[in-house]
Amino acid sequence: MMIIYNVTVNIDEEVASSWLKYMVERHIPDVMSTGCFEKYVLCNLLTRQSDEDGLTYTIQYYCENMEKYNLYSEKYSPALQQEHSALYGGKFVAFRSLMEVIN
Repeated sequence: MMIIYNVTVNIDEEVASSWLKYMVERHIPDVMSTGCFEKYVLCNLLTRQSDEDGLTYTIQYYCENMEKYNLYSEKYSPALQQEHSALYGGKFVAFRSLMEVIN
């Protein structure tokens, strides 16, 4: 069973370019170096709500099974999220979801 860990982030436009650089050069490589995920996809969300400020991105991390996701969630995620919040706290809103690939 393939699991997709999806992180959706709405980031203030004033810091969006530095945030994107941080994600591509530091955060995503750190997540991938845990060995818990096989691949990822970084997307710019093109549809926006009329009352939405900032830019929205999604990162989908592909995981072989729930055991690997749980390992990531328990062992690695807290420190990685803390670093992200220390750098961009108050400048973003994020939500996370888990999906099981059916087909």
